[in-house]
Amino acid sequence: MTIFNLFKIGIGPSSSHTVGPMLIAKRFVDLIKKQNHFSNFDRIKIELFGSLGATGIGHHSNSAVLLGLMGNEPKTVDTNTINQKIDEIKSSSKIKLLDEKKIDFSYENDLILYTNKTLDFHPNAIKLSIYKNETELFCKTYYSIGGGEVISEDEIDSKKSNEKTLPYDFASAKELLQKAKENNLSISQLILENEKVYKSEENIKKDLLEIWNVMKGCVSQGLKGEGFLPGGLKVPKRAFNIHQKLKAKVPNDPLAIVDWINLYALAVNEENASGSRVVTAPTNGASGIIPAVLHYITNFLNHKNEEEVVINFLLTAGAIGLLYQKNASISGADVGCQGEVGVACSMAAAGMASYLGANIKQVENAAEIAMEHNLGLTCDPIGGLVQIPCIERNAMAAMKAVNAARMAINEDGKHYVSLDSVIKTMYDTGKDMQNKYKETSMGGLAVNYIEC
Repeated sequence: MTIFNLFKIGIGPSSSHTVGPMLIAKRFVDLIKKQNHFSNFDRIKIELFGSLGATGIGHHSNSAVLLGLMGNEPKTVDTNTINQKIDEIKSSSKIKLLDEKKIDFSYENDLILYTNKTLDFHPNAIKLSIYKNETELFCKTYYSIGGGEVISEDEIDSKKSNEKTLPYDFASAKELLQKAKENNLSISQLILENEKVYKSEENIKKDLLEIWNVMKGCVSQGLKGEGFLPGGLKVPKRAFNIHQKLKAKVPNDPLAIVDWINLYALAVNEENASGSRVVTAPTNGASGIIPAVLHYITNFLNHKNEEEVVINFLLTAGAIGLLYQKNASISGADVGCQGEVGVACSMAAAGMASYLGANIKQVENAAEIAMEHNLGLTCDPIGGLVQIPCIERNAMAAMKAVNAARMAINEDGKHYVSLDSVIKTMYDTGKDMQNKYKETSMGGLAVNYIEC
């Protein structure tokens, strides 16, 4: 129950398919070293199941696992040297684990992607095994459950011994509003008090501003990008050209703000698709929505203190994200894109409403409106790449978040459908959705497009 499970600094193109696998691989090699297996084995095998196997190449899951085995982490890996490192493994047929132990490694035989084989707990599964003279010594299965969160098979039913007691614990939006009202707190104030259980207020704010700085840097880099996105679809980068047009545009266009919000989202998601540094918010596939809305606020709306605005926005948005993470899912492979773009849209709407002066009921209403109109959203990336329709989908959702917030503040907070009901509906809809529409690239747009 910490918002820093939702906001992580990592690399594109996917939090569940790139960030998660890298963390899993690093965790595994750290474990086998701790268990004194390092001197005993001569082979390591990686098996990717479900959505990871089906779209792993397009999402760079294959490269991410290898980078993790070498000791890299998403927050700090040098994105400029990734291709070089992977090419060296392929050409030498060797890999250096944790930059210490070098073993033979066959890219074709030791890294296996199953396109039609799924494990029970979650579609994103990875099994890692070590061998000595072809005898298996140790193996472990992990799951990448969305937003860069990972769990091992033996942790599924176990309770963490270091769970904290929160001053304002909540399991539903109803409880969140009740405790905020009883204690005369805004949602951002309540979440801040909960976060203080894990770290000091100074560090909470410092870490949130670090996240904001990465978001700003991502937009800035995205506005400079030219050429085509990687992966073979030859999708052109658009943010640079749109930015040039907007800077030269006649200033009295009443709808120009729509273009700017679209631009910010496109810039972030083109960076994500390029494998650059981004913030999961709450996933990489949906990483452009919150930055786009925040850039709209900080660049176009009157405000007193940018840092205070950003901190309150992220705390409020984080509260909503925690509800989805606890009661549903933020994994496209689990519930479709409604769990990624839909959740990010709901989070951004809540943050936007809070900025506009909404009371706690109006904030909840904004989050509900935003998700209500993302229900049923499929995850059907063409070519397994986080490009079409993912990039434009972020721009559309950013505008939807702004609209949901504005609708909510023009009402009194009373509404027919609660946020809790919408979260349950989203989860039920995702579970009923056919697997071909859940990040497998086996249905929807992924199979019904014509190359131009």
